[in-house]
Amino acid sequence: MSAEPRINDRIRVPEVRLVGPSGEQVGIVPLAKALELAQEYDLDLVEVAANARPPVCKLMDYGKFKYESAMKAREARKNQAHTVIKEMKLRPKIDPHDYDTKKGHVVRFLKQGDKVKITIMFRGREQSRPELGYRLLQRLAEDVQELGFVESNPKQDGRNMIMVLGPHKKKTEAMAEARQAQEARKASAKANPGRSQNPADTDAEAPAEEPAEA
Repeated sequence: MSAEPRINDRIRVPEVRLVGPSGEQVGIVPLAKALELAQEYDLDLVEVAANARPPVCKLMDYGKFKYESAMKAREARKNQAHTVIKEMKLRPKIDPHDYDTKKGHVVRFLKQGDKVKITIMFRGREQSRPELGYRLLQRLAEDVQELGFVESNPKQDGRNMIMVLGPHKKKTEAMAEARQAQEARKASAKANPGRSQNPADTDAEAPAEEPAEA
């Protein structure tokens, strides 16, 4: 955590480079003159660049400045969203139905703004056919290219082959869109109380599933 800047009588230098309340450059003035101006404006003299020669000080309402800075930091933490890495496991000879199901999960993860680690698991003689896994990963990447991109190309990791897909949209953007969609559904439900919920909406809000093998 950064140290508090020196203000008013805590500033102990003969002169300072003074910046006015609106950011205007006043110039180099004696410290006594800067403190006098601070009193005239009913503001604080705040040292904003202690290592400068002479130090740079600004006239401001320091209490208000600290409060606004704290609120901005709080809002930034509130809106901060960490990208999560989901995992989806497939077998190289996955059947079409299972592939579509797994692809659906990948699509949902990418829409949520999450990265997806795709793992192809080889067993027995399948280990001698790595091209099967590579082709499957290429197919999946092409099927979801509108939502994500290949962040980490397919590579062999022991008996597995791994690829990482990254979302085109940031997590914060995906969360904002999800909130807007949810609000729109609520508004629609209020306007049409007798209308049944769309199954697709329910699926869109379903929690992420644990990694599963095909």
